[in-house]
Amino acid sequence: MRAGIGEAGFGIRKAVLARTVSCYQSRITNFQSRTMTDTIFGKIIRREIPATIVYEDDEVLGFQDIAPQAPVHVLFIPKQHAIPTLDDVPPEQALLVGQLAIAAAAYARAQGLAQDGYRIVMNCREHAGQTVFHIHLHLLAGAPLGRFGTP
Repeated sequence: MRAGIGEAGFGIRKAVLARTVSCYQSRITNFQSRTMTDTIFGKIIRREIPATIVYEDDEVLGFQDIAPQAPVHVLFIPKQHAIPTLDDVPPEQALLVGQLAIAAAAYARAQGLAQDGYRIVMNCREHAGQTVFHIHLHLLAGAPLGRFGTP
């Protein structure tokens, strides 16, 4: 044990972690109560507005982006979990991010995009370009995409 850290130090760390988890849960609960009705993605999930749906399983919905940045631009969203950003994913729902990536990869293989390559991107907040605050993953493909981050 390092000098200066005793049982009390570990107790404080546990308390901080518990408070952090509680804060995440509160943020998610507050967000979920308004998100599924407030975002365009919630409306797409409930089929209240049209979208070109290209992938669906029990957990994930994939649909074409309305402002494509590549010849193929598909968004993958969780159907049951309305989480605003990657920063808001609580540890117990970490599999959700993997489910989005696996769905994107399955779609890329099924459409013959995997051989030439594709890019998956998840923007987090305004400075990264996130405009809909319902966690989602972009799949871009269909042409050489250039270097990532080049304006």
